[in-house]
Order: sequence, then C-alpha cells, then structure tokens
Amino acid sequence: MKTNVSLIIAALFFTAAVSSCGGGASKPVQKEYVITTTEVTVPSKDSVPEYTIVDKTQVELACFLQDKEGYYELFDGKTFYGWRGYLRDDVPKRWIIEDGAIKFSGSGGGEAQEKDGGDLIFARKFKNFELSIDWKVSKGANSGILYLAQEIKGQPIYISAPESQVLDNANHPDAKLGVDGNRQSSSLYDMISANPQNANPFGEWNNTTITVFKGTVIHAQNGKTVLEYHLWTPQWTEMLQASKFSKAKWPLAFELLNNCGGADREGYFGLQDHGDDVWYKNIKIKILD
Repeated sequence: MKTNVSLIIAALFFTAAVSSCGGGASKPVQKEYVITTTEVTVPSKDSVPEYTIVDKTQVELACFLQDKEGYYELFDGKTFYGWRGYLRDDVPKRWIIEDGAIKFSGSGGGEAQEKDGGDLIFARKFKNFELSIDWKVSKGANSGILYLAQEIKGQPIYISAPESQVLDNANHPDAKLGVDGNRQSSSLYDMISANPQNANPFGEWNNTTITVFKGTVIHAQNGKTVLEYHLWTPQWTEMLQASKFSKAKWPLAFELLNNCGGADREGYFGLQDHGDDVWYKNIKIKILD
C-alpha cells in the first residue's frame, strides 16, 4: 500500500514528558523536549475512505517509577507528566487533578466534546501489557478506557480502539441498550458483556484490569475476570460485523478495529470524555513482551 508521508516539526516545548531520562527509573525526571508529528495518509480502497494516521513523539518508560512487581506507575497523583489530549500536544482543560486522581469535569454535553474537553491519552504505545486503573463515576455518568488506539486525524479515539466501558449501570440509559448488557461496566463496548457484573455503584471506587497478550484480551473488574476474547481472528471480525462498527454501518471503523493496533499491533490507551464527571487513579502498567 502506498502512503503519502509528511513530517511536521512542532517547535513546542513541554515539561510534562521527556524524551530521555538517562536510564534512571528511581525518580521521574522532567525535561523539555521537541514533539515531532508524522502524518501518514492511507488512500481509499473499496468502501473505506482515505484516512490519515498521526504519529507523535512518545515518552520513555524509564522516566516513571517501577514497583517491585514490575508495574510502571503512570500517574503520580500530582501532575499530568506523560499525558496529553488525543490528537493534541497539551492536556484539555476539563481534565484536572483532584485529591490524587485524574478527574474529567463534566459539561453535561455527552459525546459532543466541548472545546476545552476531549479524550486523554498516555503518550506511549503498548503492545503486550497488563493495565490496571481505579475509577469512579458520578451519578448517571459514562466514560471508557480505550486501548491499542491509533491517532486518526479528524476522527474520535474509539474508531480504532476497543473500549472497556466505564458506567453508572444503575442510572445511565446505555446500561439497558446493546445486547445482554454489553454496554455495562467493563464490558467490551457493544460486543461482549462483562460477566459477572460486579461494579460498585456511583461514587465508589472500582478497579479495571485489561490484559493484552499476543491477541488474547482479558477484562477483569474488582478482582474477577469478566470476559476474554481474541483479536485479529475470524471471531473478532464476526463480533465487529454484529456491532455498531460493522463494515456496512461504519466502514472506516470496521477497517481500523479489525486491524486494531495497526501494522505493529500496538497503540495508546486513553480515558474518554463523555461529558460526565469521572475520576481515575492508581494507573499502572506491566509490560508483557
């Protein structure tokens, strides 16, 4: 496949991340660095329209604390070190830090993201990993944890990324939509229901763990495995075809999700702005390569 590549050098300096930490992982070291952005345009084919993949400078894991079990601590409870908005070089203003947690301050606007909102990503791609995040929601709130995401110009994060749903099951209408609860908390959104459904109610903390290893994906919620599936298989394609991301309904989403992670089968994880108050903390990841 031929692609058109353009390199954009963004002369923007940040102290929120670092290109090199000199090999020291005992303490995060904040340094200025230059973000470079590469754009690769993929021509249209069949029913899939042309799209552009945006690739930005990534942060180094050596700049983050690693515990004795091998987990990197990706949020220090105080700063947005290593984080930025999806398709952005900064952190959208509606994402704040409150009581040691990352909070999205909801506008009540749902998925129609406000100018000062937008999804938040950790600025590093991962391939085989175990990701653990604590979260809680306000009454009636909706959010999500997305993984293996690519940055697709002009498109939402979920067009390329599977989503572990974050939801107030008792009060948000999405809990009753979909099929057999496949839009409830920790479900693979619109495809596989989390079973058992053991989420704590709004205002209480939950833990979601997402494991990705050579195509096998496991969601766990509050210490219990709730689903397992396998990427890049005929079964994965069948699930997409039965969802809102089918080839007929959304050709570009089907193309990207059917090949999620791109050529290298790796991508970002992100936290969704769905317009509601949601909190995340104790964010850590173990590399399984």
